[in-house]
Amino acid sequence: MKPDTYKEATKINELITAAKKVVIIQADNPDADSLASALALEEILCTQGREVTLYCGVDLPSYLSYLPGWDRVTTQMPSSFDLTIIVDTVSITLLEQLSKKGFKAWVAARPCIVIDHHSTELTIDFATVTLIAKAVASGQVIYELGKQLEWELNVTACSLITSAILSDSLGLTTSETTARSIQIVAEAVEVGVSLPELEVARRETMRREPELIHYKGQLLQRVEFHSENRIATITVPWEEIEKYSPLYNPPMLVLDDMRLAKGTEVAICFKLYTDGKVTAKIRCNHGHGIANELAEHFGGGGHDYAAGYKVHDGRSYEELKAETIGFATKLLDGDT
Repeated sequence: MKPDTYKEATKINELITAAKKVVIIQADNPDADSLASALALEEILCTQGREVTLYCGVDLPSYLSYLPGWDRVTTQMPSSFDLTIIVDTVSITLLEQLSKKGFKAWVAARPCIVIDHHSTELTIDFATVTLIAKAVASGQVIYELGKQLEWELNVTACSLITSAILSDSLGLTTSETTARSIQIVAEAVEVGVSLPELEVARRETMRREPELIHYKGQLLQRVEFHSENRIATITVPWEEIEKYSPLYNPPMLVLDDMRLAKGTEVAICFKLYTDGKVTAKIRCNHGHGIANELAEHFGGGGHDYAAGYKVHDGRSYEELKAETIGFATKLLDGDT
């Protein structure tokens, strides 16, 4: 299978060639694909002699610490840089901290590249060039771009790209996984990437503090079922976010278990913040991929089977929850 080629590659190459200092930006909801993609780009660009800063508006969750280099990501924007590359998002709503910290104007005043694989409509209007390609992960897009531009893709870069693909494809099992996705992993193995070593590192971070085991039980007892059990929801209040997030992201403790309930097609976790903000993390079972449409209804986005949104417009949580369940039901019924 031939690698994908992108018409945006020439412009991207021009911008990177002209830059000495590059900031790679992740959204405020970092995951393994965004982090591994950022780290892979860092490796590639540093090999080319560029100075790279890794930025994220929030502290990275501890479960991502299996990716080597995660501790180089900072919440501070450098005062001097020539170019930014935003990975794994095209939604400005997921870069809220840029505005809050006063960094958005800095980024908008310089060349900006966006690289993503989501189908959400572009909302980063200050981007100089945007590459949105159909792929299972942003890491796959970066690999294809690197091949097209003849970048050096060493073992470290390929290892990170493989982690990105394996994460967003759930181990090459999602419907978005293609033959090319699998081929890229095979090519990475050929250059020396060890899949067993990647899996051992990932599993080690899955070991949890004993108190998280008890907390997971409490969460599962609070799961609610709606729409003839097709939709499962759980709500995490601020007190629990504050207490448990440093140890593990609460939704990720239970979303997979919620999807295992018989008859359940969609699992949704709401998180409530003291400033009135409400976020929702959405996961769907195979054959019921409504996550992206549901998230886009509220200004978010993602994949068909994994997406999310955040709302901070004064609406109450009860109102948002009811609207989310109602619209999810319409999507499942095909009534939209």
